[in-house]
Amino acid sequence: MASPGVYHVNTPLLESIDMSRRAGTAVYLKMENSQPSGSFKIRGIGHLCQKLAGPGSKGVVCSSGGNAGMATAYVARKLNIPAIIIVPSSSPELVVQKLRDQGATVRVVGKVWDDANTEAMRLTQTDGLTYVPPFDNPLLWQGHASVIREIWACLPVKPGAVVVSVGGGGLLCGVVEGMREVGWGSVPILAMETEGAHCFNAAVKTGRIVTLPDITSEAKCLGAKTVCQRAFDYSQEENCPIISELVSDKQALEAVETFLDEERVLVELACGASLAAVYSGLIQKLQDEGRLPRPLGPLVVIVCGGSSVNMSQMQHLKKILHT
Repeated sequence: MASPGVYHVNTPLLESIDMSRRAGTAVYLKMENSQPSGSFKIRGIGHLCQKLAGPGSKGVVCSSGGNAGMATAYVARKLNIPAIIIVPSSSPELVVQKLRDQGATVRVVGKVWDDANTEAMRLTQTDGLTYVPPFDNPLLWQGHASVIREIWACLPVKPGAVVVSVGGGGLLCGVVEGMREVGWGSVPILAMETEGAHCFNAAVKTGRIVTLPDITSEAKCLGAKTVCQRAFDYSQEENCPIISELVSDKQALEAVETFLDEERVLVELACGASLAAVYSGLIQKLQDEGRLPRPLGPLVVIVCGGSSVNMSQMQHLKKILHT
């Protein structure tokens, strides 16, 4: 249960026997899918809204085709203030309905997140609403850092690596901050993206911030065309061991399906990117290349969750990705 004034819950850290067998080391799953809004986003957004959008607020506006919007709508309902969520046309109807069920006003603007974000920024100027960014704000990172503090409190030893999905980079920034806070700054972070939603990987490879021409991945919740500056800056620091890797949409979907079979939990494709690090054999590949040690200490996978998935969406993804 969340503490008064705190909107996220302390989620379970579960050992997976099946994933441990595959990875050749103990694998622990930080189950952020069990947050009230369905994903880790509520950590940072709850913290930001607490600081910036009190009960006297005119309301909040967030540009999000999924999890950030769900977290914003949930917190706004708890604060009893209005929420306007701007979503791109690529957002599933499932998400739009869930946002409305939380009491939010939903507007569809543009094709991708960047279009929706432009409209959200405009509303902060014209309507005096508090802007809730999906990933690029220090208050978000401070809130997301709590996920590492929780892991640190119950993991008996320092992890060998932490695996995380990357969209705009907000969770990655929070993970880096949290790991430095608890003395895990030297632990490698495996930053996973899908091909076609790989703004962080493109920036790492190029050595500068890159804006993707379009989001071609089906993992729409990883769909920022440009990663936040702080995430890129961390990737350039010598004392910040971040390994950026890509998987295909098909590999991410296969990971989601295997996770459902083995762990009895359904998560979205964006979360499948981090799960695929284990299921696709990437961990062993990185060990073979000398980029991760062998033997490897416990592997922590942040199961970021996701609100834009149900069996109908899974059938749709299987139809287009398994052909």
